[in-house]
Amino acid sequence: MIYKHRKEPNELCILKNLNTRMSLDEKDKQYYFNLKKGYEGEVLFDSLLEKLSCECIILNDLLLKQNNTLFQIDSLLITRDSLYLYEVKNYEGDYYYDSDRLYKKNQKEISNPLIQLNRTESLLRQLLKHLGYPTSIFASVVFINPAFTLYQSPLNKPFIFPTQINRHLQELNTVSSKLNEDHKRLADKLLSLHVTDSPYRELPSYEYKELRKGVVCGECLSYLISVEGMQFLCLTCGHREEIETAVMRNVRTFKLLFPDNKLTANVIHEWCNEIVTKRRITRILQKNFKVKGVHQWTYYEE
Repeated sequence: MIYKHRKEPNELCILKNLNTRMSLDEKDKQYYFNLKKGYEGEVLFDSLLEKLSCECIILNDLLLKQNNTLFQIDSLLITRDSLYLYEVKNYEGDYYYDSDRLYKKNQKEISNPLIQLNRTESLLRQLLKHLGYPTSIFASVVFINPAFTLYQSPLNKPFIFPTQINRHLQELNTVSSKLNEDHKRLADKLLSLHVTDSPYRELPSYEYKELRKGVVCGECLSYLISVEGMQFLCLTCGHREEIETAVMRNVRTFKLLFPDNKLTANVIHEWCNEIVTKRRITRILQKNFKVKGVHQWTYYEE
């Protein structure tokens, strides 16, 4: 069972919203697309692990610390006798392996995921020993994208290729894996050690006045929105959405991008580019948040 579900990282959420409200430079845009593609690959692998019939505990997206060193785990599978550690890569296209280095077909070298995997495995092993849970770890790099090809891949490397994933999962289902309270205690302990605020952020600088204002379609991210009664209609894709739902989504975006700014009806009215009346926005904020202050000093909190 999935004991810890994966959530879209804050960094990715911020970049996704900035991408719709400002012009990112090529470096930031490429970084955003890489994050997005990596996350999509991890979610796809999650959906495959979720179908396992063997008794196991699945922890996704753990950020842990050992000896003051942070390390991230894409997916961790706890079975009766072993842990399965997965580094998921959503690479697409033709690559080749040469002298422990990984290259795109155009001869551009990229980071070898085995280096990251070995570091993560070592730190996890140290942490488990410190916690008093010595156990065997099987660590693998999973290439999740069916359009990925690796030439000259050594047979002794812990790679799981797209055509091997189903067979690997079938083999896991044949493992006798009756869990006990020790396994649950280990999962709970790792969850308690999860670091929620990742320091690994590479965000461009931005200011409120620089960002485009307006209500963004929840489906196609278009700004071509019209109001029809209690709903918004996207003039690009035809998607309809309740006004309150769309305003609250835009409120969450504002709070994500500007967590230290006070939430007021005036601010959200401007943030939505005045497409919704301030009176309606006030009602929505009063319904969903606690009211603080009075009159022109009124603001809203969770």
